[in-house]
Amino acid sequence: MSVGTQQEDFAEFYRRSKDRCLFTVLVNVGDIDAAQDLAAEAFARAWASWRTVSRHPAPEAWVVRTALNVNISWWRRRRRELPMAAPGGIADLPAIGDAAASPLDPRIMAAVMRLSARQRQVVALRLFLDLDTRRTAEVLGIAPGTVQAHMGRAMAALRDDLMPEPRQEIH
Repeated sequence: MSVGTQQEDFAEFYRRSKDRCLFTVLVNVGDIDAAQDLAAEAFARAWASWRTVSRHPAPEAWVVRTALNVNISWWRRRRRELPMAAPGGIADLPAIGDAAASPLDPRIMAAVMRLSARQRQVVALRLFLDLDTRRTAEVLGIAPGTVQAHMGRAMAALRDDLMPEPRQEIH
């Protein structure tokens, strides 16, 4: 493949995939600025390795996984630089930012952010990148049954969080 063809191929992949990849990373990190930085870094790495990435069975998943790995590396580096920082939980996640930046209703996004990290990853890969159970398991390095279990728990939690309790009528 010539350099010009590689550039055209990558440019098309980027145009087709950038929004889905960004949104998938956003769901996992909870901060639009961080998600944009991570996605940009992952796409830059994808371009640098485009010959390999273009042959990957799920190039979008490669980009998302790379972004999440970069996030872990940044987090570890910050942790070493700030040893006195208290460990954060879901309540310490930065705000998502401008509601227009997310294609999801803010209530749904907030409910997704209350899921465990692994459940968010599974939901993002299965629903936003439309990966099947087997491919999701490969990307996350877990068993397909574990993907199904996390997906089931996540969907139950989202239903409980977002669906109002049915009112019991008294006769």
